[in-house]
Amino acid sequence: MNGNSCRQRMVALTGLLAGLCPAGQAWAQSAPPFAQLLEQARTASRMAVLDADVARAQGLAEQARARPNPVVNVYAENFNGDLIRNARDQQQITAQIDWPIELGGKRSARIAAGDAGIVAAQARNRDGRLLYATELARAYAAAEIADRRIGLAEDEVEEATDDLKAARALVGAGKEARLRQLQAETELSTLEADLETAKAQKVAALARLSALVGSSVSFTGVSESLLDRMNARPLSGPVDPLQATTVKVAEAEREAAARTVTAQQRLAIPNVTAIVGVRQLRVASGPAIVAGVGIPLPLFDRNRGNIAAARAELQGAAARAAIARLDAEAGSRAALALVEAADRRAEAARRTMETAEEGYRLARIAYQAGKSPLIELLAVRHNLGVARGVILDADAARLDARANLARLQGVTITGEPVQ
Repeated sequence: MNGNSCRQRMVALTGLLAGLCPAGQAWAQSAPPFAQLLEQARTASRMAVLDADVARAQGLAEQARARPNPVVNVYAENFNGDLIRNARDQQQITAQIDWPIELGGKRSARIAAGDAGIVAAQARNRDGRLLYATELARAYAAAEIADRRIGLAEDEVEEATDDLKAARALVGAGKEARLRQLQAETELSTLEADLETAKAQKVAALARLSALVGSSVSFTGVSESLLDRMNARPLSGPVDPLQATTVKVAEAEREAAARTVTAQQRLAIPNVTAIVGVRQLRVASGPAIVAGVGIPLPLFDRNRGNIAAARAELQGAAARAAIARLDAEAGSRAALALVEAADRRAEAARRTMETAEEGYRLARIAYQAGKSPLIELLAVRHNLGVARGVILDADAARLDARANLARLQGVTITGEPVQ
């Protein structure tokens, strides 16, 4: 259709102007190309949440390397008492250091658990970024699809307007009943309402896209067509499900849980506190050295509850890892099949639309010549509208299938790797 080609040229021109004009100009508010928009969104709040999780894990790992602090104690004995019994002559001042000594490899186990936590956080970060890129691609495509639905609705309104003019002419010539004109007017009013709905859906889609990238000002449109890029992109090759980010996250969390179990088990081993100090006796000519060892008795607290909780978390993490592998294997097979099916559906929808367009052209000629009733023309035009919607739905389904496949491959829908 001429309307569609004009809209595509306007989209391309909008994208060119958006790239040439300074970003600060208020009238250049179209969303940039997808790859550029994804790059700009690195400072979005959703990315900050993911980075904060990694920073938290790094802080915990740094703290895990810290050794126990020594304790300095100062004691004064007999500094006040009965002068008759010479209590103050027995005055003693003791300064000592209590140095905790971790036994059983507690520190090394704690460090290993902290490092595993960093790996798990980094895996979650990459998976979160990939999920964000997938959501952004869907939101970008949704805005484009909403714009195309407006175009389809405008084409149908234009065609319904032309049909109404023809119906009025035939009614005026006495070749059609007044009822046919009313039917055409009702059809036009319905299509105009559908057009307003499509415009509202575009506003909502652009608002969603703006919110995803953290923009306080809603975009007015998109500057590239992801649907057209999917038309030119060949089917991607096989997918290794074990390399999916969801599997990597589950495996990293399982390893972190295993390290936590070891760390909790080591905590059940008592520590030793070495004591060394100096005691000054008032009646003596010099100081005395004091030393000792403190060993806690594990009579009540053996860390059993924390060990049991850590083991339960490990069991859950192992189960989640197994589920993630199965889901990734099934998802990879399904994604490849859905991409292929979506491509075939889109091709079939295009052939159907070509047939519907030719049928509408012939029906319109027949109606204007008075050889067919208006009801037949309305039915044929309705079929054309359905065919146009089906082809757009097929394009949307194909993009969604490719987005799922790209996530399994660890790349964006346009092929860029996500770090």
